[in-house]
Amino acid sequence: MRSYRRRAGVVVALSATLLCILAMARDAEAHAVGLSRGDYRITGHTVTAQLVFARSESEALDADTLMRGVVVRMGSRACQASVLSSEWVEPDGVAKTMRFVCGAGSGDALSVELPLLDELAQGHRHVVRLQAGASTVDDVLYRGHAETSMGLRGTAEAIENLSQAPARSPLSSMVRMGVEHILTGYDHLLFLFGLVLVGGRARSLLKVVTAFTLAHSVTLGVAALGLWTPSPALVEPAIALSIAYVGVENFFVKDAGKRWRVTMPFGLVHGFGFASALRGIALPHDQVPLALLSFNIGVELGQLMVLSLMLPLLVLAARTVRGWGGTGVRALSAATAALGAVWFVLRIVSAWA
Repeated sequence: MRSYRRRAGVVVALSATLLCILAMARDAEAHAVGLSRGDYRITGHTVTAQLVFARSESEALDADTLMRGVVVRMGSRACQASVLSSEWVEPDGVAKTMRFVCGAGSGDALSVELPLLDELAQGHRHVVRLQAGASTVDDVLYRGHAETSMGLRGTAEAIENLSQAPARSPLSSMVRMGVEHILTGYDHLLFLFGLVLVGGRARSLLKVVTAFTLAHSVTLGVAALGLWTPSPALVEPAIALSIAYVGVENFFVKDAGKRWRVTMPFGLVHGFGFASALRGIALPHDQVPLALLSFNIGVELGQLMVLSLMLPLLVLAARTVRGWGGTGVRALSAATAALGAVWFVLRIVSAWA
C-alpha cells in the first residue's frame, strides 16, 4: 500500500508540474519589463517633460491618457498639461513631449504624480529626473510610490533659488525590478530549471549558475550601453531554442559536471534578452551605469531566490521518490524541451509575420 501511494504521489506531482509548464505556453511572447523614463525641466512657471516609452507600450498612450495620467503640481496647484509632440526614438522607443504651465503663485515644492501607472503593466517602473538650474532629483516611480517632488525655496517667481534637494538614488527600485523580472520571467525560470534538473554536486551546479550569470552580465552591459544589440527577432527565438536544447541534453548527461561550458554561450544570448528591458527607453548615458548595475543585481538576487527553493526540492525528490532519476527527470526534461520548441516556433512566426 505504501509503495502504491508513493507511485501515485509521483504521478500526481509530475502531472501537476507538466500542467503548470503547459499553462505557461499561453504566452509565447518575449518576457519584457515595463520601463519608461521622464526628464522634467523647470523654467520659471513652466515644466517641459520628455517621456520615453518602449514602442510596445506606447500604442495605448494617446494625448488624453497622458494628460490625465501625468500630474505636475507647483505647491498645491495643478499645472495645465498639454502634449506637444510624439516621435520615434532609437533603438525602440517613443518620446512624448509634454508642457505643464503652472501659473503665478507661491509654492514650496514641485511634485510629479503618475496615475498613468495604473494603466500600464503591473511592476512598471518610471525613471524620473527633475531638473531646475543646478538642482537635480532622481527617483523611480511605481505603483505604491507614484509621486516624487523637488523642494523649492521661496516663491515660484524665484525659482532660481531652488534649495539643493538631496538626490535620491533609484538603486533599490531598480534592484527590485530585476528581481521581479526573474520571478515573472517564465522562459528564464524554465531555462534555470532545466539546467539543474539533472542534479549533481553543489560545486558543479554553482559553476553552471556562475557561468550563466557572468555571461549574461557581459551581454547585458554591451547591449544596454549601446555597443551592440542584436534584433529581438533573433534573440527571443534563440532563448526559446536554448530551453529546448537543455531539455533534450538532459537525456544524455548524468549530472551538471561540465555543463558550464554550454551554459556560458547560452548566458550570452539570455543577456541580450534582459537588455531589452533597458534599451527601449534609451536612457541617457549618465544614467545607464547605475540602472544597469542595479537591475543586474536584482536579476542575480532573483536567480538565487529561485535556486534556493528549487535545489532543495530536487535533492529531496532524488532521495525520496523512487524512479526520480529516470522517469521523473526524463518526463520533466521532455516537457521542457517541448515547451521550448513551441515557444521557438511561435516566436519565429511572430517575429517574421
